[in-house]
Amino acid sequence: GAPPAGCRRLMSAYWIDWLQLVTRWLHFTTGVAWIGASFYFNWLNNSVRPPEEASEGVIGEVWAIHGGAYYRVTKHDRQMPRLPKTLHWFKYEAYFTWLSGFALLVLIYHLNARATLIRPGSDMAPATAILIGVVALVAAWVAYDLLCKSPLAKAPVAFSIAGMALITGAAYGLDQIFTARAAYIHVGAMIGTCMVANVFFVIIPGQRAMVEATEAGRDVDLRKAEAASLRSLHNNYLTLPVLFIMISSHFPMTYGHSANWLILAALMVISAAVRHQFNLKGQGRKNVWILPVAALAMIALAFAARPASNAASAADDAGKAPVSFAAVQAIFASRCLPCHTQNPTHPAFPVAPKGLTFDSPSEIRAKLAMIEAQVVFTAVMPLGNLTKMTEEERATLGLWIRQGAPAE
Repeated sequence: GAPPAGCRRLMSAYWIDWLQLVTRWLHFTTGVAWIGASFYFNWLNNSVRPPEEASEGVIGEVWAIHGGAYYRVTKHDRQMPRLPKTLHWFKYEAYFTWLSGFALLVLIYHLNARATLIRPGSDMAPATAILIGVVALVAAWVAYDLLCKSPLAKAPVAFSIAGMALITGAAYGLDQIFTARAAYIHVGAMIGTCMVANVFFVIIPGQRAMVEATEAGRDVDLRKAEAASLRSLHNNYLTLPVLFIMISSHFPMTYGHSANWLILAALMVISAAVRHQFNLKGQGRKNVWILPVAALAMIALAFAARPASNAASAADDAGKAPVSFAAVQAIFASRCLPCHTQNPTHPAFPVAPKGLTFDSPSEIRAKLAMIEAQVVFTAVMPLGNLTKMTEEERATLGLWIRQGAPAE
């Protein structure tokens, strides 16, 4: 006969997990290829110097050593007399990075929107939340593209401030609708959409126009070539913020903070500044203050975002009755064990997420620091508060931990 419904749900979740694994692997691989090419060509652009020996059409060169061989790379004028037989294009890395990233949005957030996408306590329909996420991606590109075509594009500082204001506003707005982690990921997806749209709508068409003009013996339209160059530079500055967002799900003290949108904005500014330092270095321009200021900013951000100290909480705990382990175990049984057990009962998790189980007192006590961070301080767990843990239960767990996590 047909397998029971619970078994069917388990197998469905199992195969979805495998699909997520393969898709994430593809996303990571193509992303490395795309960002690696971006970093390399940006470095190349910054590092070319006038050629030692003049050659027709050559405006710069750079020598390098790698893998036991010497390499000489020459940069040619946009007005090439003729094209070589083989000309390499770099575009599919970008396209597959975005396609695999969007697929991950669907697999992780759209298919289980109630748990992973919609902000806890909201009665928003999953279809509405998904539509908002998709519209946000399109709106991000439209706003950014209009900004690039506005007079602000000729004033880098003003352009950067306007761009950061838009991103910060989007982060704040999405945080009011989505779970904290989903809001972060959608901001990353918005930036990634702008980057790949730069490639598809501006960079590749600009390069194609150059090639077609050369093949036809016409002068190259420098405006298109310069637009492609500018958008490529924008992509280069956006890579480090996107990379942070990709790994942010491992660090709930960022997305789980009450001011997570401000933390994201600060980290994006810091990472873009670090990218700027590397660009200046490639151009041979020394700057001694960007990296130290970025490091101090990271330290200051860490202090500003830190949770309330246990010492302060302990002072407030004076006189409160001891919390028994039986009360704590009851909270874990109803709020955590549907997922974090050897045999999860929640249909979305065939195995315990991250292999974490809280079946025994020793397993609970071994993860006190993580429990305090993710359940008490940032409240990012349970995921999407799917099991409806109350603020009183979180306070009880925090009090129990501060009392030394007694076993009785």
